[in-house]
Amino acid sequence: MAQTIEHINWYPGHMKKTRELIRENLKMVDAVVEVVDARIPVSSRNPLIDEILGQKPRIIALNKSDLADGEASKAWTGQFESQGFRTVIMNANSGAGIKELLRLLESMEKEKNEGSAVKRPFRLMIVGVPNVGKSSLINRMTGRKSAKTGDKPGVTKGKQWIKLPGGMQLLDTPGILWPKFEDPKAGVNLAFCGSIKDEIMDLPTLGMELIGYLAEHYPGLLMERYKLEEIPETPLETMEAMAVKRGCILPGKRIDYERIGRLVLDEFRAGRIGRITLEMPRR
Repeated sequence: MAQTIEHINWYPGHMKKTRELIRENLKMVDAVVEVVDARIPVSSRNPLIDEILGQKPRIIALNKSDLADGEASKAWTGQFESQGFRTVIMNANSGAGIKELLRLLESMEKEKNEGSAVKRPFRLMIVGVPNVGKSSLINRMTGRKSAKTGDKPGVTKGKQWIKLPGGMQLLDTPGILWPKFEDPKAGVNLAFCGSIKDEIMDLPTLGMELIGYLAEHYPGLLMERYKLEEIPETPLETMEAMAVKRGCILPGKRIDYERIGRLVLDEFRAGRIGRITLEMPRR
């Protein structure tokens, strides 16, 4: 039976070893690039990240910005920068924001080497939970297939330094910080974005949860995409109206909840409904 949203648990024991590996490798690097999903900047972070990284200089990369609400990403940039983090809005697949990221790294390198007689290469590490685009960023920064991409975490084994343009060095290690679901909403948001296998989820329920959020926060986009004249009172009624418009109907004129649930999730993940952010910074 599919897992209920409230009981998602995704924190394997072997990730404790990865966390220790990251702590160990921190001693060798000058800065860390933390990659998060711009649509869910809180849920796509490990809640222990600040404790793990401590005072190590850090850049937060809001990746997949092409799928996120632009105004929300600007608000998140302000929020993170108010906490003392350098931040960049980017899309590792297209290369948008990469120049800005390199510019920030160069300024950090300059700060580090200021007044130093011996200038050694500036070294950095990239960390992030699965599916935020960490490997895609590494490939984009190096200009070659240095890291394997895909949905399976932990494909990088051992340590290797990758030389970046300009002489910087990137420590290519398993910088994977698995989520820990202290807040059930984090699991739901990761499921919305496809970071949890659909096979273990109740898709009709997950789809209806997403529809409820979109109906409240992005009603215009929902109405335009699914040709709705108005938003019905409840998420279930909205889901049924969408199913009728898209022909997700079973024999006997019954609603195919599985099909409309999968459809809305697929279209959200592909950005077809529009640019949407599921978490807003607290005012």
